[in-house]
Amino acid sequence: MKRTVLIFIIAALVLITCGFWFFNSRGNIGLRDVLELAVIITLVGFAVFIGYKRIVSSKRGEPAEDELSKKILVKASSISYYVSIYLWLFIMYFSDRIKMETHTIIGAGILGMALIFALSWVVINFKGIRNE
Repeated sequence: MKRTVLIFIIAALVLITCGFWFFNSRGNIGLRDVLELAVIITLVGFAVFIGYKRIVSSKRGEPAEDELSKKILVKASSISYYVSIYLWLFIMYFSDRIKMETHTIIGAGILGMALIFALSWVVINFKGIRNE
């Protein structure tokens, strides 16, 4: 239960920090800033969703992690690993043509990996796993 409360505390701290950043930018808000804020809110929303699921399952008396949730996590991580390899190949191929700094490209790749994992987890969680 302590880990569940920690999820909500970290999500609140991230949103508060982003709020300070957004309101102290003095009107110089561009499309890039809005996209960054949208990605941050999406990731925080995903964390809050996981925290909510843990609270609901805790109230029902279910264990925090069972065999099915571990199997879903393993399957999602393996699929996201393979897709992330292709993401990095795509980034390497187009890195010469993109006029961005190296640390920005690496940050976008890491963010892409996080989004790929989140999407693969959502798809596998709602689709289910075959009986292998």
